[in-house]
Formats: sequence, structure tokens, C-alpha cells
Amino acid sequence: QVELVESGGGLVQAGDSLRLSCAAAGRTFSSRAMAWFRQAPGKEREFVAAITSSGSNRVYPDSLRDRFTISRDNAKNMVYLQMNSLKPEDTAVYYCAATYDNSFPGQSVQGYQYWGQGTQVTVSS
Repeated sequence: QVELVESGGGLVQAGDSLRLSCAAAGRTFSSRAMAWFRQAPGKEREFVAAITSSGSNRVYPDSLRDRFTISRDNAKNMVYLQMNSLKPEDTAVYYCAATYDNSFPGQSVQGYQYWGQGTQVTVSS
């Protein structure tokens, strides 16, 4: 079982930066792939970034690759999402997700079995 708690969301202006954090409780954190997804009101959950258990491979959608960076610290059981040059369309609830095992589902929502409660990010124009 893995418990995920996101933090770092808030209200920012367009062009600002924000770093989200995800704290994972559980002894097998370093063997799990992690990801960030987001969901805006009335829209489906959208893939933002994913990272393998070792941190050696990262995946992003083309639309976010230049502005968002995912990282992890296995010693601290933490995953981060650095978001730069934020835009109003980045407004959403951001969720941290973890796999059940050491597979790497990449952008597949169904591939992640554990989810946090989400943190709200609001970008004003």
C-alpha cells in the first residue's frame, strides 16, 4: 500500500513558476514509477509527466516538455514537479500517482494504482 500526499499548489500569475511536491509513505517507493496528472473542471484527467523508479527515464507530452520537469528523491520518498512559465490553461487539480510494481506505464492513467488527493493550481492572467 502507498499513500501519496501532494503539496505546493496555489494561486499564481501567468509567467510564474511553481514546484509541486508529492510525499509517499511506504518502504517500496524506490521500486515504483511515479507520475503527475492534472484535471481541469469539465475535462478528463490529463497526463503531465512520468518518471521511472530509478529516475533514469522521464516522459512528457510534447505540449509540456519545455516548461515542466519531473524529478524524484528516493532517499526522501519524494517526487517533484517543477512548472515554469505557467499559463492560465495550466489551471487544474494536479495529482501524484504511483504504480503497484516496477513497471513503467508512461502516460497511461490505468497503469497507476495509487493516487493522491490532489493539489489545486490556479494561474491568473
